[in-house]
Amino acid sequence: MKSSAKKVELASVDDLFSTEESRADAGREKVVEIPLSELHPFKGHPFKVKDDDAMMETADSIRQYGVLLPAIARPDPSGGYELVAGHRRHRASELAEKETMPVIVRDLDDDAATIIMVDSNLQRESLLPSERAFAYKMKLDAMKRQAGRPSKENLSQVGTQKRSDQLLADQVGQSRNQIQRYIRLTELIPELLNMVDEKKIALNPAYELSFLKKEEQTQLLDAMDSEQATPSLSQAQRLKKFSQEGHLSIDVMRAIMGEEKKSDLDKVTFTSDTLRKYFPKSYTPARMQETIIKLLEQWQKKRQRDQER
Repeated sequence: MKSSAKKVELASVDDLFSTEESRADAGREKVVEIPLSELHPFKGHPFKVKDDDAMMETADSIRQYGVLLPAIARPDPSGGYELVAGHRRHRASELAEKETMPVIVRDLDDDAATIIMVDSNLQRESLLPSERAFAYKMKLDAMKRQAGRPSKENLSQVGTQKRSDQLLADQVGQSRNQIQRYIRLTELIPELLNMVDEKKIALNPAYELSFLKKEEQTQLLDAMDSEQATPSLSQAQRLKKFSQEGHLSIDVMRAIMGEEKKSDLDKVTFTSDTLRKYFPKSYTPARMQETIIKLLEQWQKKRQRDQER
């Protein structure tokens, strides 16, 4: 005779004695101390980690107080963990001779990890053009892939029916056109891109030069070196035009780079790093500029009074 009793699933001993609070706590993200040697850089990380004065200050802070904001990492299939956010804290911890650092470990796919990595660095006050260019490209590519396969987290983005580059522009406070101009810089060979970072070539000429073929860009380096000059916007535009017409040669480049340009002797440029030592650390570049202008106005008024005496 078959039993009429229904099959009953018995709870485990752990379930019987666990509380709702402990079960909820088990689902929360945990901060764990992970050895620095087990944390690897994010693949293609576009942001430079330099041992500059700011890094030494961070290392001193970590030496005294430890890492106050945990890094974010994801499990690395080949072993250890891949850093998603916290590369500078990781390097500062090494300089502070720490063995571990606090980390939140998350299971993230490539696109989600890329977006978190970029967003955590774009907030920095001063970014090099190359850093911004590759960061925008990486995030935009990830956003396009996510838009192509919407998830629950991505439904609101798809529902806006905005282009991915417009969404990115809205997020970073730039125009779509400016986003695309930065991304074009990734087409420059490393030597030219370094010159953009070093402010030897301005952004607008650099954008035009990015349309040159790679071998033409290499030849341009020789022409710039032989003529001891860097291209202005109009020169870069002409180089691009000759390239598109198939008439750009090393001789044409040298002829263009050898042209006499307006003197830049009336231009004075100060970098943030040069000025920062004269201002409190809390001052932004905008506030430094505002303060300098006020001081110059005061100096000008005093000079005028002295001349009137």
